[in-house]
Amino acid sequence: MEKTNWSEERKSRANALSKKVIAAAIEVHRHLGPGLLESAYEECLCHELRLRGLPFRRQVYLDISYKGLTVERAYRIDVWVEDTLIVDVKTVETIEEVHKAQVLTYLRFTDSWLGLLLNFRVKLMKDGIERVVL
Repeated sequence: MEKTNWSEERKSRANALSKKVIAAAIEVHRHLGPGLLESAYEECLCHELRLRGLPFRRQVYLDISYKGLTVERAYRIDVWVEDTLIVDVKTVETIEEVHKAQVLTYLRFTDSWLGLLLNFRVKLMKDGIERVVL
């Protein structure tokens, strides 16, 4: 896995995308509130991203390589916006370090720089947003 240096332009693009995705998540949460399954929030978030014209891929499988061995479908990303921003949808009591570590792994294996953990199990969506930077 070769590292790419992220230019300020690419970082700026990722930050701009994160603002758009956060706005979409807030809209979904405003309409649905807490209490649904992750899959429902993910589906609604993807619908909102479509409505806003943001290209994304959903449920993206990642292969990993280790000393000549390829482990196919080792991980699965919830939403990958413009192949730039990783989005991990959660409905948990609290965002734990293991959740952040998972997003960091996605970032490393996709050569991405920025990820969002979106926890919809909160009263206010702003309290459920965590930025994860590689």
